[in-house]
Amino acid sequence: MLIQKLEKKQLIHPPKWLANNTIYLTYMGSVCYGTNTEESDIDIYGITIPRRDMIFPHLAGEIVDFGTQKQRFSQWQEHGVCDNEENKEYDFTIYSIVKYFSLLLNMNPNIVDSIWTPDNCVLHNTQIAVLIRDNRKMFLSKKLWHTFRGFAASQKHKILGKNPDDSSKRKAIRDKYGWDVKYGMHLCRNLLEAEMLLSEGDMDLQRDKEFLKGIRRGEMSQQEVFDWATAKELSLEKIYAESTLPWGPDEDKIKQLLLDCLEIQYGSLDKCVVVGNEYEVALRKIEDIIQGIRNKE
Repeated sequence: MLIQKLEKKQLIHPPKWLANNTIYLTYMGSVCYGTNTEESDIDIYGITIPRRDMIFPHLAGEIVDFGTQKQRFSQWQEHGVCDNEENKEYDFTIYSIVKYFSLLLNMNPNIVDSIWTPDNCVLHNTQIAVLIRDNRKMFLSKKLWHTFRGFAASQKHKILGKNPDDSSKRKAIRDKYGWDVKYGMHLCRNLLEAEMLLSEGDMDLQRDKEFLKGIRRGEMSQQEVFDWATAKELSLEKIYAESTLPWGPDEDKIKQLLLDCLEIQYGSLDKCVVVGNEYEVALRKIEDIIQGIRNKE
């Protein structure tokens, strides 16, 4: 696996347990969108499963919010990793499976993309990763329109010079085209992805690659891209209203998927999670509803 290979070369320094417990690695960024050039960096996202007691701290005798709390693993990042032998530069972001599920639950655009990457972009896949990819539609909800629209807005702000990226590569793009065509490409890509998910409940990350590559080549002006995006957002409001996706995620169902994944990794979760029978679960839900009503009074 790539992480083990680079770790052996001492080019990356993840937690020692991470490589052997990584269940999923995929190309991200321009590679998975089909818009990469020879100068593109290689972005890699992944999922790892920490030790059992990191996810269930009570197994190590820890009481949440009492006394000294141990630092819990949520993600590992290492950027600008140069493998001179292969003439490649990598940016890594590997998430704890719990953090990853939480981000999916909240329709984080980058994380949603990472579980919808084309099969030929997947570098490492295990039984657990296949289970997650096979059930990825379970996470979809109308919440995605708000997060994807917010991401698109952030790209527009960057184009307009708010919080600009002054790295040499970004400056070179602005100098060549007069504006940041890469941010323009991501602005349009995000809206197109939202359209696919809301209308079809599925997504092909490379469907619009020729249109997006045209933007990156400077074939549309900044104003033309903004006009296109404004028109697309207006049409998406109607698509959002008519979408058959649920308003919010089914947290109970997604939680069960997470527990199923952890059980494959760890074996029995009898000592980790006490679910209770269906009557106990129903009573707890009723108590939560009653308490919620009282809190509003």
